[in-house]
Amino acid sequence: MIIYKRLTPIKAISFDLDDTLYENHPQMLACYQQMLTFFKQHLGGDRVYDHAFWIPFRNQAVVENERIRHDVGKLRLQSYYLGIQSLGYDKNEALKLAEQAMAHFLFWRSNFTVPQESIELLETLKKKYPIVAITNGNVDAEKIGIARYFDAIFHANEQYALKPAPDMFAAACQQLNITPNQLLHVGDCGRSDIFGAARYGCQTAYFNRYGIGKPLKILPNIALTKVSELANLVR
Repeated sequence: MIIYKRLTPIKAISFDLDDTLYENHPQMLACYQQMLTFFKQHLGGDRVYDHAFWIPFRNQAVVENERIRHDVGKLRLQSYYLGIQSLGYDKNEALKLAEQAMAHFLFWRSNFTVPQESIELLETLKKKYPIVAITNGNVDAEKIGIARYFDAIFHANEQYALKPAPDMFAAACQQLNITPNQLLHVGDCGRSDIFGAARYGCQTAYFNRYGIGKPLKILPNIALTKVSELANLVR
């Protein structure tokens, strides 16, 4: 662990989820393969329904509704709908297939096990602090077995803008009835988590064990090399 700035007393802890409490990148690659198979089976033809196919429809969805970019689930569903419709399906057929595709994606999206080390950390911290999750993603915390540890789970959506915007940090502090500097936010992304939380006034712990998050823009209060260090620090 590296301490850049001394932590002042905290009253709550917030966690990013993807690539902080578990490794998300392999899961998303598995989802991608599952969706290639799904669309090949349901849409047929010689076309490959990969990122290159869906990106124009994602862009179209954002042009039609700029706020939808903050809700990755709605954006994916609308991209599927527009893309399927472009193949000649009528609106009802396209919506039905898009919803089936989304259900298939969401099943595989949360079809994994959180590392025991992270579970033990949450169990330890929960005894002393309120804990909230603040995520740009759409993982099902109930399905992966960690929802019970959180007092609240904030997903970016059309109401709460994606991190690094302050919306979810502000909502968490308001719900917990604390000031921003009383919240310690833990995350893997130098931009979304550390910069976003610090800009709002929160204290920060950088934990990028999977090497996925963007580089640091500013220094956090602390940088962790393993999750157990956090439990030791806040005892």
